[in-house]
Amino acid sequence: MKAFIEKEIVSQLRSTSHQRALFNALYNKAQLRLEYDSSYTRTASEAFAARSGNCLSLVIMTAALAKEMGLSVQYQKVLVKEDWSRSGELYFASGHVNIVLGKKRFDEKNHLDQNYQMTIDFLPPQDTASQHTIDIEENTIIAMYMNNRAAESLVRNQTDEAYWWIKDAIAADPQFSYAYNTLGVIYMRHKQYQDAYRVLDIALRLDPDSLVAASNMVQTLESLGRTTEASYLKEQLLSKQPYPPFHFFNMGVKAMEKNEFQQAKMLFHKELQRAPDYHEFHFWLGLAHLRLGEFEAAQRELDVAKANSTTQKDFALYSAKSDRLNALRRQ
Repeated sequence: MKAFIEKEIVSQLRSTSHQRALFNALYNKAQLRLEYDSSYTRTASEAFAARSGNCLSLVIMTAALAKEMGLSVQYQKVLVKEDWSRSGELYFASGHVNIVLGKKRFDEKNHLDQNYQMTIDFLPPQDTASQHTIDIEENTIIAMYMNNRAAESLVRNQTDEAYWWIKDAIAADPQFSYAYNTLGVIYMRHKQYQDAYRVLDIALRLDPDSLVAASNMVQTLESLGRTTEASYLKEQLLSKQPYPPFHFFNMGVKAMEKNEFQQAKMLFHKELQRAPDYHEFHFWLGLAHLRLGEFEAAQRELDVAKANSTTQKDFALYSAKSDRLNALRRQ
């Protein structure tokens, strides 16, 4: 990474600012060729080596490069609606972060950027227009990283590993509510429901509006036999969120299993109205179109699923399905 700064960035500093030079290096495909990949939250060096990562790992990598160049950094949480995804029976709510590069320390000659600040965001510009943000500290970024690693361990059924990641996340930032929710899920998997209740209660005290923690708390209370409390909380949850994420999608999958393809298509469209960019919804809508003999529409949805995929594995899957459908259409 130090060699990259010397080769690709230092040469630009005669004609532009440190912030702009780093920005150019990150976004110019002839240099880093960064790709978005949500399958694994990488460290700075791992993201640099792979030339890919999710928004958090790319922010961590950018911060490391910026600090090496003597730039100050400020992390930001972007206040957007949480994106939902799933892996097996686990459902994930994901937020978004970016980074602001400040003026180079002790560099009074760096006058090319009038505001001496530049925001770097790894979403397309149209997705970041008019966004609202709040500043967060580096210890929160560290807690986010460890929380992600815990969640990724849960996907692999490595519950003990997830436990130690999340304990470190809480140690890094005791006010980070998401970590307590993840710890609650770990305790639920171990059937330690009293411990799950204890940490989910902390999560809800830190973030009373968290629908995720409230949903897990309902399950925990039911497992503890505290049905009255569970019912009351469930009613509150339903008043805020009548239809949970994946509600219409799951109904659509059941309709597909019954060969009710027209009904499934309607339900997948309904879910896409709430999450228009989620690749799996487009994939299943494509399957519904295919079963109805609507080949052009099926091809279109498969192409959108491929374009919106967030892992190399999903991209390869949708590419193969799209190629197969193309071959069938030619036949």
